[in-house]
Amino acid sequence: MAENNDLYRKLGVSSKKEDVHDAIKSIDKGIFPGAFCKIVEALDNRDDYCSVFHADGAGTKASLAYMYYRETGDISVFKGIVRDAMVMNLDDFLCIGATGNIFFSNNLGRNSQLIKVDVVGTIIKEYYDYSEKLTTLGLNVKMCGGETADIGDIVKTLVIDASAFTTMKKEDVIDASNIKSNDVIVGLASYGRSSYEDEYNSGIGSNGLTLARHGILSHIYYDKYPECYDRGLDEKFVFFGKYKLTDKVNDLNLTIGKALLSPTRTYAPIIKDILKEFRTEMHGIIHNTGGGQTKILNFGKGIKYNKNNLFRIPKIFELIQRSSEIQWKEMFSVFNMGHRMELLCDESIAPEIMKIAKKYKIDSKIIGYCEKSPIKGKNVLDLKSEIGSFTYY
Repeated sequence: MAENNDLYRKLGVSSKKEDVHDAIKSIDKGIFPGAFCKIVEALDNRDDYCSVFHADGAGTKASLAYMYYRETGDISVFKGIVRDAMVMNLDDFLCIGATGNIFFSNNLGRNSQLIKVDVVGTIIKEYYDYSEKLTTLGLNVKMCGGETADIGDIVKTLVIDASAFTTMKKEDVIDASNIKSNDVIVGLASYGRSSYEDEYNSGIGSNGLTLARHGILSHIYYDKYPECYDRGLDEKFVFFGKYKLTDKVNDLNLTIGKALLSPTRTYAPIIKDILKEFRTEMHGIIHNTGGGQTKILNFGKGIKYNKNNLFRIPKIFELIQRSSEIQWKEMFSVFNMGHRMELLCDESIAPEIMKIAKKYKIDSKIIGYCEKSPIKGKNVLDLKSEIGSFTYY
């Protein structure tokens, strides 16, 4: 692939969403403007409480699930994208320390000619089943219904989104504006099989799937699934990879499709335990979603983030890079690349955090540290990895 610089934009996606941030720059940022989620005053006007409403989804991973289902008949993959939508909300809540009562609503937009009642039933049931699973993991999660919209004129396959609401005490909020220049960064691995997961997780999460799908999957799907891409894209950027969905990834004992569809891992049990012990010592928690390893640049003030001890790059990301020939620097700004949750705190409590992660069979380690930024008023990320060093602003 010759033209692989800024490939994400050529596929019609931005990891930083500068235009969106520009559009909302004048909108009120809430009562904790430096926090990971927007937080507003409690709806019932309690002075000591605040409210959080959030929305997220499985993104184009839903289209991938549709393709895999069409190829294999495995309807269970739709359960995974329900979990993706819920966890993308839930783990953002974790970043502000919200672990109390959480109310969920689902939104399914579909092309009813392609997404039939058996798929819809599987999706809706999984919202309720996974809510029960999360409750067994120590959260009180309640499904509150949702909406199924037949909008085939504008949705070619399906869109899986969820919304979540919670309240919490203001004094319990973790505000990432408190990140300090002498903090360490503890990373929680995105791959492997935790004590509460049913199967091995490739670590892909729910970000960068447009790039992953097109960069890793063969061009044979261009004619086979025209409903699964933007017909306005240059054909050379559509399914230009080397693999079929059913090809085996021997190192993982998964197919390519199943590796790409690994459900987004929640860190709820771990974070809940950590906050029981160290809530007041936690200066920031960052969920590496849009922007991948560069997400952290959006938080803190005048910090240079040094990530110099990353996890070994998981196999799924090696396959994406090798197949697409995308630049490694862009890979780190799109994907989580091995850890999807970062906790910023004093080094003295890092060993205890890692002990808690180990209890749940999730790898963790100090992946970096913070210092004062050399550029006044601007955050910087200096990233050193097994395949090179990169700087981001």
